[in-house]
Amino acid sequence: MTAPPETVDLSVVIPAYNEEERLGPTLDAVTRYLADNENRFGSWEVIVSDDGSADGTREVAASWQPHVRLVTADRNRGKGNALRLGVAASGGRRVLVTDADLAAPIEELERLDKALSEGYAAAIGSRAVAGAEISDHQHRLRELLGRAGNLLIRATAVPGIKDTQCGFKLFDGDQAREAFAGSRLDGWGIDVEVLQHLHRGGGSIAEVPVRWSHQPGSKVGPLAYPRVLADLARLRLRRLRPADLLVTVLFLALSIALYSGRFFDPDHRYLTDSLQDQNQWEWFFAVTADNLAHFRNPLFSDFQNFPDGVNLMANTVMLGVSVPFAPLTLLAGPAVSLSACMALGLTATAVAWYWLIVKRVVRHRGAAFVGAALAAFAPPMVSHANAHPNFVILFMIPLIIDRALRLATGARVRRDGIVLGLMAAYQVLLGEEPFLLAALGMALFAVAYAAVRPQVAKESWRPLGKGLLIAGAVCLPVVAFPLYWQFTGPQSYHSVLHGDNAGNSPLSLLAFAERSLLFGDAGRANELALNPTEQNAFYGWPLVLLAFGIVVRLWERPLVKALAFTSVAAAVLSLGPKIRVPLTDTVYPGPWALVRKLPLFESVIEGRVAMICAPALGVLLALAIEKVLATRRIGTQYLGLLAIALAVLPIVPAPLKSEQRTPVPEFIASGMWKSYVGKGESLVPIPLPDPGYAEALHWQTAADLGFKLPGGYFNGPYGEDRIGIYGAVPRYTSSMLRDVRYTGKVPVIGKNWRAQAAKDFAYWKAGVLVVAPQPNDDKLRQAVQALTGKPGRWTGGVWVWDLHEGS
Repeated sequence: MTAPPETVDLSVVIPAYNEEERLGPTLDAVTRYLADNENRFGSWEVIVSDDGSADGTREVAASWQPHVRLVTADRNRGKGNALRLGVAASGGRRVLVTDADLAAPIEELERLDKALSEGYAAAIGSRAVAGAEISDHQHRLRELLGRAGNLLIRATAVPGIKDTQCGFKLFDGDQAREAFAGSRLDGWGIDVEVLQHLHRGGGSIAEVPVRWSHQPGSKVGPLAYPRVLADLARLRLRRLRPADLLVTVLFLALSIALYSGRFFDPDHRYLTDSLQDQNQWEWFFAVTADNLAHFRNPLFSDFQNFPDGVNLMANTVMLGVSVPFAPLTLLAGPAVSLSACMALGLTATAVAWYWLIVKRVVRHRGAAFVGAALAAFAPPMVSHANAHPNFVILFMIPLIIDRALRLATGARVRRDGIVLGLMAAYQVLLGEEPFLLAALGMALFAVAYAAVRPQVAKESWRPLGKGLLIAGAVCLPVVAFPLYWQFTGPQSYHSVLHGDNAGNSPLSLLAFAERSLLFGDAGRANELALNPTEQNAFYGWPLVLLAFGIVVRLWERPLVKALAFTSVAAAVLSLGPKIRVPLTDTVYPGPWALVRKLPLFESVIEGRVAMICAPALGVLLALAIEKVLATRRIGTQYLGLLAIALAVLPIVPAPLKSEQRTPVPEFIASGMWKSYVGKGESLVPIPLPDPGYAEALHWQTAADLGFKLPGGYFNGPYGEDRIGIYGAVPRYTSSMLRDVRYTGKVPVIGKNWRAQAAKDFAYWKAGVLVVAPQPNDDKLRQAVQALTGKPGRWTGGVWVWDLHEGS
C-alpha cells in the first residue's frame, strides 16, 4: 500500500517529457524561490511527473532529491496523464501546476496566491486579460490558432475564461485532487476538463494577468491545437446521457423511415409529392458545388434561364448547407447529397428542439422526446419534407430561441449578442422565410409572456434590446452583400404574389394530412391545401382538443398562457387576409391583411404561419406528459397517457410516397449531346422546363452541368415592376409549345410563327432542340417541324433538330 503524501502548504507539480535540457534550470529557479519565501508560502514540495521520457529527464529530477520528488509513468501518454499522476501524489493545501519551461516565471506565483486567498477555487495565469505582459510572442499563426481555439472552448466548455491553456495555475489542493482524479483526458485538453469540472461544481475561477515569454523548444506543436479540439469534442460527448444518445438515434431512424422510399436509392427514386421541387433542389445543390469547384459566384448562375440566368440568393439556394455538402455533391452527385442533407437536417432539427425543451421546459427525457418529435415531425413539416429543405432543416431556430432567452437574463449581453448575430447570419443562408416566421412566433410569444409576467418583461427588455442591437450589428455586415445581391443584383425581383387563396381553411386546422398514417385522406387534404407540399396545418381535431385540455389544466403557468396565445394567434394569422366561414359564403377580413403588404411579408405564403403552432404544441405536450408522470396515481397516469396517445397517433406520419424515376435519355446520359451544342450555345428541351415540368433540370445535373438551358424552375422578375414569378419570362415560342404539350392542339404555323421562333431560338442561342417521349410528343414534333422547316432525327431515345444544319 502506498503511503499517503505528507501534508504541506504548497505543492508544485511540473509535468515533464524529454525535458533533460530545461528541467535543471527550472528546478533551480523554483526551489530557490520557494526556499527564499517560506515565510510567505509556508512548507513546500516540488513534484516532477515524468511522462515516460526517453532521455535523461528522470535522472535530472532524481539528482534534486530530497527537495524534489519524482513520479513516473510507465510510458508516454500525454500532459494530461502526467498532471493526473503528479497532482494525485501531492499533499499541498494549494497545488501549483507549471510547465517545465517556466514561460510564466515562478515569481508570478505571488499574484495567483493573492487571488486564491480571496476564496477562489483556482487562480489561473492568463495572457489574455488586462495587465498581462508578453515579452516574447509565439509565432503569429500559433497565436491566431490559440485564440480561435479558445473561442470554441469558451462557447462550449468554460464560459468567461479567456486563456485556458496557459501552463501556470494555482488550485485549492483538495479541489485540485478531486478534479484531476475525475479527469479522463491524457492530452493538452486536460486544462479545459479540470476547469470545466470546477465550473460545474460551483467553484469560482480567477483569471490573473501574468508575465509570460515564449520559450524555445516548446512541446506545443501545430498538431496540439487540433488535438485540444478533439479533446474538447470528447468532453462534449461525455456530457451526453445515454438517453440523449438514444433520442438522437431514434430521431435519425424516424427521419430515415420517413424518407425510406428514396433514401436507399436516391439516384433512381423520386418523391412523388415533391412535384418538380426535387429536380429543382438537386439542381441547386449541383450548381452550388459546380460554382465552388470552378471559383464562380455562388450567388448567380446562367445554367438555367440562359442567357439571362438565375439569382440564386433570391431562390433560397440554402448556401448554409449546399456549400458544406458541396464535396459530397461533387463526389456522389446532387441526388445523394440532397437526400442525406434532408434526412440529417430533419434529425438535427428534432434533436435541437429536444435540447431546448430539456434545457428550458422539462427535465423528463421522454416528455421532451415526444414534444420535440411533434415540433419536427408535425403534419406541416412532413408535407414540406417532400420538397422544401428550408422548412425541414430548422436546427438553428431552437438555438436562436435559447440565445435570445439568455440575452433576456442580462448575464453576458455582449457575448450572447455576438453569438446570436452569427447564428442569425447563418440562418439567413439556410432560409429567410422560415426565419421570418420564427421571428413572428417569438414576437407573439414575447408579447404574451410580457402580458402575464410584466415584472420579468420590465427587467428583461433592456438587456434583450441591447443584445438584439449587438446581434444586428454583427449579422448585417456578414449578410449585407448576399442580401444586396438578392434584392438588387441580376435577375432580382420585388415580391412573389400568391393571391388571396394561399391562407388555410379553418377546417384544415382540424383535418388530417395526406401522410397521416392512420387517417390520411389525399382527396380531402388536397381540397383544403394548395398542393401536397403546402398542407400547412392539419394537426387533427384530437390533438387540438388535447391542447385545449392541457391549457385549461395548466392555465396557472405563465408559459402555458404564452404558448396558448402564440398557437391561437399563429393559427388565425394563417387563415389569410380573408377568412371564409366553412360551409357558407360568409367572408370576414383576417388579421393577415394588416401585414400582407409589408416588405418580406408580401412574399410569404400565409398558410405557412400555422407551422409556428408545431413547436408550441410540442412544448405543451411535453409539459402535460411530465405532469402526468409526476402524479403518484396509477389511474391518472394511465388515463393521461392514453389521452395523449389517442391524440398523437392519428398524426404519426407514413413514409413519403416515392416512385421510380424517369430515366435520363441516352442522348443526354451518354454525352451524345456534346456534338450538337457548341461553346456559348444552349440545349433547348421542348417544351422549355418550367415549374410544371422540369425534368430537363435532371438531365442537366446528370450531365454534370455540361450544357445550359433556357427556361427553368426558379423565381425571377417579370415586367417593369420586376414582380416575382415562377419560371422564365414567357416568350411567344415557349408559350405556344407549352400549350401544345398540355392541350395536344397545334396552331396553324405560318411565316410569322417561324420568324418569331427564329428570333427566340437566336435569343436562347440554341444549338439543338430536343423532344423526349412525353404526353403529346407527336404534336410537339409536328409543331417543331413546322417551326424549323425540317423533320427531327430520332437518336439516343429523343427527337433532335440540329440548328446548325443548313446554316
